Amino acid sequence: MVGELVGHGEADCLESDREALLDFKGGLEDHHPGLLSWTGRNCCQWWGIHCDNDTGGVTHVDLHNPHPEILYDVSFSRYGLWNLRGMIRPSLTKLKSLKYLDLSFNTFRGIEIPKFFGSLHNLQYLNLSNAGFCGPIPSSLGNLSSLRYLDLRSNNFYSKVPHWLVNVSSLRTIDISFSGLHGRIPHSLADIPNLEILRLSANDLSASSSQLLRGRWEKIQILELGMNRIQGKLPTSIGNMTSLTYLDLSDNDIEGGIPRSIGKLCDLKYFLVSDNNLTGTLPESLEESQYCVSSSPLTSLQYMDLSNNQLSGRLPEFLSQLENLVELMLNNNKLHGPVVDSLYLLQKLKKLDLGKNRLNGTLPKIIGQLSELSILDIGSNCLGGVVTERHFLKHAKLERLDLSFNSLKLDVGLNWTPPFQLRFLELSSCHLGSSFPSWLKSQKNIEVLSLSNASISGPVPHWFWEISPSLNFLNFSLNQLEGQLPSLFKVNGTNVTIDFSFNLFEGPIPLPIGDTRVLDLCNNKFSGTIPENISDWLPDLSFLSLSGNQINGGIPTSIGKMQSLLVINLSSNKLTGTIPPSIGNCSRLNVLDLSKNSLSGNIPSRLGQLSFLQTLHLSENKLSGHIPSSFQNLSDLVTLDLGSNKLRGKVPRWIGECFQNLMILCLRSNELFGQLPSTLSNLSSLHLLDLAENELNGTIPASFGDFKPMTRMQNNLEYLFYGFSGSSYYQENMVVITKGQPLRYTKTLSLVISLDLSGNNLSGDFPVEITKLLNLMVLNLSRNHISGHIPINISKLEQLSSLDLSSNLLSGPIPESLSLLSFLGNLNLSSNSFSGKIPYTGHMTTFDASSFAGNPRLCGAPLDVRCTNETDDDDDSDNEWFLGGSFIDNWFYLSVGLGFAAGLLVPFLVMAVRKSWSDAYFGLVDKVAETLTFLKHKRAKHTRSPGPR
Repeated sequence: MVGELVGHGEADCLESDREALLDFKGGLEDHHPGLLSWTGRNCCQWWGIHCDNDTGGVTHVDLHNPHPEILYDVSFSRYGLWNLRGMIRPSLTKLKSLKYLDLSFNTFRGIEIPKFFGSLHNLQYLNLSNAGFCGPIPSSLGNLSSLRYLDLRSNNFYSKVPHWLVNVSSLRTIDISFSGLHGRIPHSLADIPNLEILRLSANDLSASSSQLLRGRWEKIQILELGMNRIQGKLPTSIGNMTSLTYLDLSDNDIEGGIPRSIGKLCDLKYFLVSDNNLTGTLPESLEESQYCVSSSPLTSLQYMDLSNNQLSGRLPEFLSQLENLVELMLNNNKLHGPVVDSLYLLQKLKKLDLGKNRLNGTLPKIIGQLSELSILDIGSNCLGGVVTERHFLKHAKLERLDLSFNSLKLDVGLNWTPPFQLRFLELSSCHLGSSFPSWLKSQKNIEVLSLSNASISGPVPHWFWEISPSLNFLNFSLNQLEGQLPSLFKVNGTNVTIDFSFNLFEGPIPLPIGDTRVLDLCNNKFSGTIPENISDWLPDLSFLSLSGNQINGGIPTSIGKMQSLLVINLSSNKLTGTIPPSIGNCSRLNVLDLSKNSLSGNIPSRLGQLSFLQTLHLSENKLSGHIPSSFQNLSDLVTLDLGSNKLRGKVPRWIGECFQNLMILCLRSNELFGQLPSTLSNLSSLHLLDLAENELNGTIPASFGDFKPMTRMQNNLEYLFYGFSGSSYYQENMVVITKGQPLRYTKTLSLVISLDLSGNNLSGDFPVEITKLLNLMVLNLSRNHISGHIPINISKLEQLSSLDLSSNLLSGPIPESLSLLSFLGNLNLSSNSFSGKIPYTGHMTTFDASSFAGNPRLCGAPLDVRCTNETDDDDDSDNEWFLGGSFIDNWFYLSVGLGFAAGLLVPFLVMAVRKSWSDAYFGLVDKVAETLTFLKHKRAKHTRSPGPR
């Protein structure tokens, strides 16, 4: 085999070739083990050299690194000498018979591919992959008219696909994947007459899929274009690429559906179109080709991956006809309907992944007949029903089982011994019964075990701690497990995650012995102190959460030695003492949450060394002193929560100058004094400002109307997750006071826009600039000394859901424009000096009297105080129909209506009978008319501005 330690060929090599090779060697760093054999007269016997048996001319130079793993694994450093380095000299061009050149998996340290390679006119095979070349691909390679194989993958060219490739008609294989190419894929590549293999994956190439796949591609067998920017639909003409065996279009922008014409691809073995934007349903049936040996379509198909798309509809029946299918991946789509029974016909199937869809119904028992199955993933669907032992009857080769996040109930016997030995088992949100599953005792190879929210209660049996020597992920969260855990237990896996959160465990804190990276014990009943030597047991820990327990004592200073920590969450415990300054040594820390404890003393200035800190919660403690000026260095902060402590001093001006990423600032319930710094308006990312319950004075700066996120209308949900360690992370949370009640926000926190300055000594007029905060949802200025009027244009705050201006000195009328705030759910204007009638119309009618109480000059509904005109109207309410402002007009029209009947007839009869009756009749008419005129005049007077009586 070319590339072994000895050369090939029986003839002596040409002296000119020998001299050329020695000159080539002179440009390389001369410590390569293979080059040690380059001695003697016959170069045909040198390492990596092959000669023509007749002429002695060198035909093959194969100097590829036989140990390429050293490029990726430092543990193979003993093979480092096999890496060729140095310069490539043009003496190679003197090898006139050279047909084969392989310099792959070496380290040429960023040099360009030599242009003189284009002079190797007899070259048929050129492999420069993984060799550290950079710069443009030389156009001189277009002169290699005999070249059949060109492999340039995994270099750093950062250039376009060479157009000269189409001129090398002899090419059968082109591989320039993972090489930083950009621009468009030339459609002319399809015109290379003998091209069989084209690999351009993992670049930044664009193309129209419909045009690209319409090309001739007469002999193409392998087409790898994944991880690029190819757009468009799969054309029906794809069915004309009849030689195709491997098609990879994954991770592009392919849209539309799967054409039925793919059924005509008789030899297709790999169909990979994952991570695109495919939509629509899978075709119920596929087209057939008269040239296929089998009457069924796609019978050669072994691997189908359509995962991570937007496909909908049911699983089509044609899937059961793919008799040679080995892997079927349809996960992370929008498929619905049942898991079809006919899948059991796929007897060669090793991997079935239908997870993260909307499949419903039950899991068919006949799936237990798939004896070759090693991976079964139906997690995150809408499946229900019971899963029994029959579902796994012939699954002796099963290594991964995921039934999680369905509504499945696992019903197996107490003495069941499964036929499989699993490595990955995920049963989260399945119902496993009340006690710990005893059948797990038989599983000796478990690496990942997730039983979160599985309705398990009771203690964890002792045998479990010896279950598997390779366990590296253990999740028992959200169950009712109880009792004590071993204070020390051994884990033998690497990068181990332990999550026992949200259970009823008690006793001392359990510590895993081994390579643990995540330890989450939050929301249990653990008690006692944090071990002083925790850094000795968990030196490489990156995620530590002990929140929501009953832990007391102090925070050990040794925690500062755990310099891999990204998250420290010790909130909601009974910790006392001071914050150890040594935490400032945890230089990678993203999250520090010590809130809701009884910590005292000053905040250590060394916390200002945590330059990667994104969220800091020290609220609800007994901390005193000033806000450390060293916090100016925490430029990555998104949340700063120091509320509910005993901090004194002024709000530092530098807060508005140093935190361009700050979204949440909470300093409420401290002893801060002085004026509000106008520089706070420079916080260009601020969503939530809470300075309530302090001793702040002065006016509200006009610049507070310039908080950018509060002025822009936006509804983009951004999950505030920090400190990712594997699948574990810290989820930001914050309490916002609305309606006088605390409400904790988590996932939707980024949508909350709030300004709370309540409970201070602020004065001056209501700042009209606040009406520029168009995205504001919560505004609380209550319990201050703010005067003036509510501006009419407060109606511009259309997103406002809570407005509290109570207990101030505000006066004047309540603007009617408040009724336009349709999202307003909480309104408190009580205890001010508002006057006039409450504009109780529209949305304002949803608020009761408590929203307006304590304003003596207010009148009208919903208060019991009636306005003046309302009182007069009420006195005459019994005759309102009679004394209405338009009654005279109504009476007039009534008279006209009756005039032709009674109006003429009755007076005539009255006067005809007796003159005294006629006098009385007309006297009554005059009196009624006079009375109506007087009442109408009186009513007009009372339509002027109302006021309290």
